[in-house]
Amino acid sequence: MNTNDLKIFEAVAESGSFTKAADRMFTVQSNVTARIKSLEEEFDTKLFSRTSRKVELTDEGQLLMKYAKQIQYLVEEAKNEIKSSDTVNGHLVIGCMETTMALKAPEILLAFGEKYPAVELEFKSDDRDMLISDVLNYKLDAAFVSAPLNVNGLEKIKIKEEQLVILASSKESSLNNLVTKEALKSIVFDNGCIFRERLESWFSHKGIHNYKSIELNSIEGIINFVEAGLGISLLPEEVISKYYEGRKICTYPLNKQLGTMTTLLVYRKDKTTSRALQGFIDLYLQDII
Repeated sequence: MNTNDLKIFEAVAESGSFTKAADRMFTVQSNVTARIKSLEEEFDTKLFSRTSRKVELTDEGQLLMKYAKQIQYLVEEAKNEIKSSDTVNGHLVIGCMETTMALKAPEILLAFGEKYPAVELEFKSDDRDMLISDVLNYKLDAAFVSAPLNVNGLEKIKIKEEQLVILASSKESSLNNLVTKEALKSIVFDNGCIFRERLESWFSHKGIHNYKSIELNSIEGIINFVEAGLGISLLPEEVISKYYEGRKICTYPLNKQLGTMTTLLVYRKDKTTSRALQGFIDLYLQDII
């Protein structure tokens, strides 16, 4: 077995097809079949279940996939570490929520880039559950997620606490009058967003069930819709006070349980932390960002 065998194995698992895996790996299908057969003989087990329509991992294949991702990750980290012993370099992929991506990423990129110019820093936004899954599955080096978090295999660092507020158009006389309207609408991100979950919890707490959701994929869109009086939303208070001051929006506080959000930086326990990732972590430990 060599690392290329594991890459072929991953390609088959991710594409669900020997033919597609061959195209992805720039080889022929017969070679893919031979390498998978070799792996199955080496591990003395069946790694894939094959049907006329697709190829799926067996339970043993799922277990090997976990180790294959870890091995590939460690090989790449070793290459980066050895390439230049006196310079911190490499490629970091950091996951974050939409608000972090839109408002904090430029600040983070600037501070990190000044200290570690040889490291390529990339951000990807997604919902909380997917960010956690991607960290565990070696698709992300680390991610900013909301607390509480009780997931085996992850280290966590408390980054900050934020106050969440309800947003409504300043055209409305009061929040109480607004939420009693029959055509109440919430302006939210897709399912899985922490801000949407908190707003829906607030609705439930208030006994409000007759509302419709308008889903948008940007903070700017949410602000515009709320300002126009099309519905209410929920975001960190800092977002409004720092970036949208002067807009025709009123903010309303929440109780401590719903209104306080703690952000964590999480990364895997079961691996050697690269110098690039440790540098990123140190920026927060040293309060540079």
